[in-house]
Amino acid sequence: MIIGNILKDTNYKLTQFKEEYIKEIESLIFQKPLRGKDTNFITCLIRKKDIQVKPEELVRQLFLLSLHKDYAYPYSRMKVEFPVHFGREVKRADIVIMDKLNLNVPYIVIEVKKPKLKDGKEQLKSYCNSTGATIAIWSNGEQTIYYHRKDPNYFEPIPDIPKANKSLRDVLKEKFNIQDLIKKDILKTQRRGLKNIILDMEDEVLANAGVDVFEEVFKLIFIKLFDELQNTRKLTTNLEFRNYGESDAELKEKIEGIFKEAKEQWNGIFKEDEPIELSASHLSVCVSSLQDVKLFNSNLDVIDDAFEYLVNKNAKGEKGQYFTPRYVIDMCVKMLNPKEEEYMMDTASGSCGFPIHTVFDVWKKIYKDLDIQESNLFTAQKKHPRALKYVKEKVFGIDFDKKSVRVARMLNIIAGDGHTNVLNMNSLDYERWSENLEDEDWMDNYFEGWKRLKKLRKIKNENKEFNFDLLMANPPFAGDIKEGNILHRYELGKKPNGKYQTKVGRDILFIERNLDMLKDGGRMAVVLPQGRFNNSSDKNIRDYIADKCRILAVVGLHGNVFKPHTGTKTSVLIVQKWDKELCPQQEDYNIFFASMQEQSKDNSGEKIYVKNEDGTNALDEHDHLIVKHDLFNHEGRTKDGIAEAFKQFAKKENLSFSGK
Repeated sequence: MIIGNILKDTNYKLTQFKEEYIKEIESLIFQKPLRGKDTNFITCLIRKKDIQVKPEELVRQLFLLSLHKDYAYPYSRMKVEFPVHFGREVKRADIVIMDKLNLNVPYIVIEVKKPKLKDGKEQLKSYCNSTGATIAIWSNGEQTIYYHRKDPNYFEPIPDIPKANKSLRDVLKEKFNIQDLIKKDILKTQRRGLKNIILDMEDEVLANAGVDVFEEVFKLIFIKLFDELQNTRKLTTNLEFRNYGESDAELKEKIEGIFKEAKEQWNGIFKEDEPIELSASHLSVCVSSLQDVKLFNSNLDVIDDAFEYLVNKNAKGEKGQYFTPRYVIDMCVKMLNPKEEEYMMDTASGSCGFPIHTVFDVWKKIYKDLDIQESNLFTAQKKHPRALKYVKEKVFGIDFDKKSVRVARMLNIIAGDGHTNVLNMNSLDYERWSENLEDEDWMDNYFEGWKRLKKLRKIKNENKEFNFDLLMANPPFAGDIKEGNILHRYELGKKPNGKYQTKVGRDILFIERNLDMLKDGGRMAVVLPQGRFNNSSDKNIRDYIADKCRILAVVGLHGNVFKPHTGTKTSVLIVQKWDKELCPQQEDYNIFFASMQEQSKDNSGEKIYVKNEDGTNALDEHDHLIVKHDLFNHEGRTKDGIAEAFKQFAKKENLSFSGK
């Protein structure tokens, strides 16, 4: 294919264009000599002269054809290489559609020469501000994004441009429901991430809005999730988190109304009287930016990427607590093979990746047992009572970071239809948990979860030991615990001579704390710094673990997994506590060792995705991007990996949870 060769190794793609248009443009390509070499040319649809075919020219010609055929704009209203004056300097806009009443006035400006959105958007802003054009489009053939220039400072995303005989108001006032959103979802159609959209919102309005960016974006995601749920369950006719051509003030009043209703149904995340702090004009831009994103989906990558960026990165980094990539979480869940009757805990739960993906795994098993076709798991559809009973009674999370807990509670409340066992407490400082009972606000938010957690104590009225079947965690591993009242509760707080140390690494104390939370025969997956496995100074830690548990597996993760936050090399430790029936104690046994070969992220911390043959990012059956790793088989789109190899090991070793 001539076009494929021309676009090879460029940032330009053709996924936004119809196949018939691609074939039509390709049929117009011909060769003629240029400086003694046969070169590809095309006769421009507007200029009617031969133009050398470069990647941006291909996208431009396809765009011209699409504007003509899909939007009915006559070629006579289009201009290419339109001169835009900046004082004495003249730049040339790629495509301009002129106003239908005045063919000398630009109406829509289109940029295709800048293959990266940030560069293209800056170019568009300058062109629109200079020419007075009210609509702008950027495209590189893979992504196409539309903007309405509300004033020189704000470029508001819009779902589409009007056809030649329509106005922008006609586009905005078209009613829109969840089925329309599924088709439109720009995360799928434009291969964009929610994090990137939020970054655009920051550039556009949030950075200068004088608000707490985390809080306001959190509110918007909360409201949008609620709106999607209402429409999916047919409680509303159309999605309301959308600009239907209202004034900024009218739109803010509508969004505040949805927020009020959402707070009433999903209480304990925002205060009842908490307002939206964004001004009406800023809110309008943010709503328009998010309205074509579908947040409910089969896993939480969509939302988690955004919160990984938003949740007070500096504070979390100082404590060494980082969001665990979903593919690492899924590997751990697959290896531990949770059951419906088992209780699960994460003692450093963050945004609750381990608990929620445990829920997803068990839900799949429940639906398979009931012979019910499972749809996307994190959806707005009602769950089977067995599925809700599991998330309500069996899954727990604890974290000391309030922002992380609020995110986790929101996701859990939605997954559990109003129920959550995520608690804001310090896992290590368990003797002070009872102080929370004197805090009225804490009790309002966490009492139900606390009541369920108490039932799992080994000894009544003591918070040291519990009876969890499963524990998965990525505890913070930067910084030391120096408080004597905490250190003196832990065996690993002592030196080999029996005296207590003055400081101990957080992750070391979490090892002991986590094992205390497990019943005999219980199993654990924990992410630890690689040094804990081979530093000579940490031998006492390894001896402690071996005395309490059978070491089942050690999986070395690639050094890029936790970038951009840290390049610390980490491993996942999988153990099972000794138990006469489930895990009889023995001196000599086999251990599963594996090392991750695919890096999954580049050196800057950006995820690496599986590609299609044409170079575009591949999508799985739920329209998610597929991270390139070797931890497990991703829906048959990647090869069997470490998790599948461990399952074979578990069966061979006759482990109690192997699923034989």
